[in-house]
Amino acid sequence: MDRAVDGHHPRLSRRAVPSGFAALPLGFFALFFAYPVARLLWQSFGGGDRARIASALLGEDFARIAWFTLWQAVASTTLTLLVALPAAWLVAHHRFPGRAGFRALATVPFVLPTVVVASAFGALFERLGVADGDGFRLRHTVAAVLLAHVFFNFAIVVRTVGTFWSHLDPRVEQAAAVLGASRLQVLWRITLPRLAPAIAAAAALVFLFSFTSFGIILILGGPTRATIETEIWRFATRRIEFDVAAAVAVVQLLAVLALVALTGRLQRRFAQQQRLVTEGRARPIRTARQAALAVAVIASSLTLLLAPLAILVERSLARGGGYSLAAYADLGSFASQIGTSPADALVNSLVIAVTATGIATIIGGIASLVVVHGRSSVSHLVDLAMLLPLGTSAVTLGLGMFVAFDTAPLDLRTSWWIVPLAHSLIGIPFVMRSVIPLLRSVDDRLRESAAVLGASPRHVRREIDLPIAARGIAVGAAFAFAVSLGEFGATSVLPRRPTTLTAPIAIFRLLGKPGDLLRSQAFALAVLLMVLTIVAVVAIEALRGQRTDEAGW
Repeated sequence: MDRAVDGHHPRLSRRAVPSGFAALPLGFFALFFAYPVARLLWQSFGGGDRARIASALLGEDFARIAWFTLWQAVASTTLTLLVALPAAWLVAHHRFPGRAGFRALATVPFVLPTVVVASAFGALFERLGVADGDGFRLRHTVAAVLLAHVFFNFAIVVRTVGTFWSHLDPRVEQAAAVLGASRLQVLWRITLPRLAPAIAAAAALVFLFSFTSFGIILILGGPTRATIETEIWRFATRRIEFDVAAAVAVVQLLAVLALVALTGRLQRRFAQQQRLVTEGRARPIRTARQAALAVAVIASSLTLLLAPLAILVERSLARGGGYSLAAYADLGSFASQIGTSPADALVNSLVIAVTATGIATIIGGIASLVVVHGRSSVSHLVDLAMLLPLGTSAVTLGLGMFVAFDTAPLDLRTSWWIVPLAHSLIGIPFVMRSVIPLLRSVDDRLRESAAVLGASPRHVRREIDLPIAARGIAVGAAFAFAVSLGEFGATSVLPRRPTTLTAPIAIFRLLGKPGDLLRSQAFALAVLLMVLTIVAVVAIEALRGQRTDEAGW
């Protein structure tokens, strides 16, 4: 078995992929991520007005904004853990009718466009009568931002912690109970310490997404609730001070990298060798107490997840004193507030999302092949490089591309392609996270058998790896499509023409104009965007199949 057959080595693992395969993903990363970031650095510290930059970064206003950015992210993370951990416990411990649907529903908010999330909560506040007025109100408050962040990040905790929890060996807790420990003691002294790595990982992700939140802060927080992310947008689009915007973006990028390094160190410190079981610990509900707890968790979770979305639909249908489809019919009419019709903006989003998905699938698929089968040094480099855009704020990413591609031969500011290229950078990590685990699951003995029978490495990849990875590619493509469809941050700072105006930008503009008719149009467009995203989530769950009931993301 160790001898080559017809010149082909049977062990097709690490060196089966030539290093040249890495040229395309690394070149794409260098051109569309590393180069824009480098230009941002130059714009900040080499080519900008240093006095103006120093005044902006060292002033009291920026210190106040940075502090708000930090503490609202901490508060959002804490609240999300408190609200979502009961749901993670439920899916980890019990099987019940509709369990798979409950998990899928929990995923929907995370992939919803942030503009849709903000629109849903805005509609909810209007319906409850707490949007405006001199009394109690929620619009443009910190409470509104925190509530929307909990809604948006709920799935991270349920999926990450719930999956890990479901595979913890239950015999450890059972032994503690036999020795006389109460349920509370078992939870506090046994279960939570064992869950620490998963909780830390989920908390790190929630904090990162809350720290770099843009659409929710901009719409629900209002002009008085600024974060570092919204300041980048304000300097770039409102004050046209690109050097200051670039400097603020670099500060945020450094902060995010420091946070990622810190959380990674904490996760390694908390990580323990846990006894995991492959079968999972979820069991049917047997007692009245278990049923009551399950009903309470499901009811509270569904209220959080469904109420804003249901009210969004209801508000999109409201017209005068009744309900009609007038707002949806009006989407085809030209709107001077956005420079085109909302329907055309939705079509633009679909075309851009399809294009971005195609780019992300090709680059992400090749990068996944290099990560799994390439040389170790190249594999690690590609894996790290392609994940960096996911840890970078979308506004920073868009601003970097706007600053970088302003001169020939890379003058893309006026090109239609700049938007799908920016979206594809965000979609590539989702493709890779879906494909890499499946490629790694292929038994090397299957490849060796094919090689013994005379198959070349190219044939092995085409006949074995590709069919197995096809489902992962489809899942990753669906994720990339959903992400591109709702992308708001990067697009908000890129040049916009009627052909590149996307649905999230149109919703934001419509919500920013006075008048019930325009708000109804915004809500109707948000509902359509929500439906398309839900279709993508359903496709993802269907493509993953039955195994995901006990698997992770």
